[in-house]
Amino acid sequence: MVGVIHAQQTKVTSSFTISGEVFSPLTVSVMDLKKWKEVPIGDLVITNHSGEKKSEAKGLKGILLKEILQTVEIKSESPKVLSEYYFVFKSSDGYKVVYSWNELFNTSVGESVYLITEKNEKTITDMDDSILVLSTKDFKTGRRNVKGLSSIEVMRVK
Repeated sequence: MVGVIHAQQTKVTSSFTISGEVFSPLTVSVMDLKKWKEVPIGDLVITNHSGEKKSEAKGLKGILLKEILQTVEIKSESPKVLSEYYFVFKSSDGYKVVYSWNELFNTSVGESVYLITEKNEKTITDMDDSILVLSTKDFKTGRRNVKGLSSIEVMRVK
């Protein structure tokens, strides 16, 4: 039997929702991103699962993702249980990436996960992979790229 590979097509998105275990779901549009501080990130080599160079993103600018996530209130009865929460980032093509609450808010990883607002001299509205989330400190940088971000679901381990 011969297998057939179907490549999924990521669609550019202009907004994403934050929902799940939050008191009030939030939709964030590209225009809403002006509310948060944009910072220069620099250049980043994008590697695949084997660590091979696939591309290079130049002149990156972005918003620290945890700043956006802090705008929603998680349904937790106390700060102690926040360690039980995680975030599922979903792309327009169904690709999913997971971060724990502790990873984003209690380690240095949280200081390196960005929603990209500019890449290769293109603003977010002109980027082919918008809305893009990158983890700049990962060893294999392409593994947790989310192109065409459509949603972030806040979940709790049960």
